[in-house]
Parts: sequence; C-alpha cells; structure tokens
Amino acid sequence: MPQVPAATRTLRVLRFLATQPAPVPLDRIAREVGMPRSSAYHLLAAMTDEGFVVHLPEEHRYALGVAAFEVGSGYTRQAPLARLARRPLVDLVDRCGQSAHLAVLHGRDVLYVVEERAPGRPPLVTDVGVRLPAQLTASGRAVLAALPAPQVRALFPDRGAFVQRHGVGPTSLPALRRLLVETRSRGYAAEDGEVTPGLASVASAALDPTGHPVAGVAVTYEPGTVTDVPALAALVRRTAQLVTRRVAGR
Repeated sequence: MPQVPAATRTLRVLRFLATQPAPVPLDRIAREVGMPRSSAYHLLAAMTDEGFVVHLPEEHRYALGVAAFEVGSGYTRQAPLARLARRPLVDLVDRCGQSAHLAVLHGRDVLYVVEERAPGRPPLVTDVGVRLPAQLTASGRAVLAALPAPQVRALFPDRGAFVQRHGVGPTSLPALRRLLVETRSRGYAAEDGEVTPGLASVASAALDPTGHPVAGVAVTYEPGTVTDVPALAALVRRTAQLVTRRVAGR
C-alpha cells in the first residue's frame, strides 16, 4: 500500500504543528517529522492546497489551516475519546471510591473532557471544559512524560511558559525535565497540592496506536483518605491501558 507512508508523514506533520505555540519553519518540521527537506516542502505544499496548512511567506513558516480546524471541530462534536473513556472511568471510581477524570493536552494546558465524581468526595476544579497548566497537574505530567523531549521543549521554551497557581511546581525547563524523569521512573504521575491545596492526584497516560499520548487518566483524593498510593496508581494505570486498547479498537 504505497499511500500508507505518505499518509503517516502527513499525520505526523499535523500532530507536530498542533503542539506548537506558533508557526514553524520548514527545516524544523522536516527535522521533527524525520523526512528530507525536499519531501517536507512538497508535502506541505499539498497540505496547503487542501487547506490543512497555511504558509506564511513573510515569516518563512507554516501553521495549521482552516481544514485542520474543521477536523478538530468535528472531533469536538462527536467527542469519541470521551465516549470511549467514560465507562472505564466509571468503573475506576467504583473500584477506588475517589473522583476520576480524563484530560487532553491543549497547548501548555490540559483540557478536562470527562469527570466522574465519587459520592461524598470534595468538589474539584476539574469540571469538563476547564483548562489548567499541564505542568502542575498529574494528568498533564503523565502526558508530557510520554512526549518526545523536543515537543516538551517547544511547549515550554522559557520561564514565562510556567504558570503557577499556589507558588509551587516547576518554574523552568530543567525542573520540569527532572519531574518527568521521576514520573517515568515511578511509572505514574503525581501532584500534591499544586492544583488545589489539600488535594493530591495520580495519573497515567492513554496512548494512540502509534504510542503518542492522547489523554491523561487521573484520580484526585484527599491524602488522608488513601493509605496505599502505589496501589491506587496501579488502578489508574490499568484504566489508562484499557482506554488505550479502546482507542486502538481492541
């Protein structure tokens, strides 16, 4: 099937551009996607003709076009990820007795798309549609830890990119990198009081068939109500793995 490699490269270009805070030059796109400069140029020209990419000639850069926005709008209308994840999140809440949610990376923030509240647990700021700084949340850290280092660097190019809520959390790229290394070593992401004082969260990333993180599955709890955090994290990780299988159609 000769079309498959070209289709794969096209999707990788779209995914890369979607993670960037600003238009990107051709050389960087070619390098990040892993293709020759000439091939990237011809592919971007075709994507520009179809409206998925916009070429900014004065800046010698490329950005997502209107057609990409239309695809994103269609996703929002259909909400397939939310549908695929809701049942596993309901089961997770039933098993652990804590509130759970699903969040996707949106620029340097996470956007919450599913929330399942556990009875008797405190209200959270993670309502559906809420955005929070990704580097502060367990969901965001789980997703960032699964991204290639160049994408993390592009999302957080300087100290101005590090927003805080309560004066805690990473404030530089080296600090974030150390935190993400700890996350990968531990096997799950965690935060304690960085989003809301008195509440903590653990999270794991759900992946698409290529291994790219599509969302973070998290549970939020009052520290005094959980005696075995690794066991709770294991439940979250199994739920994220189930969402991964459902995203892949298995």
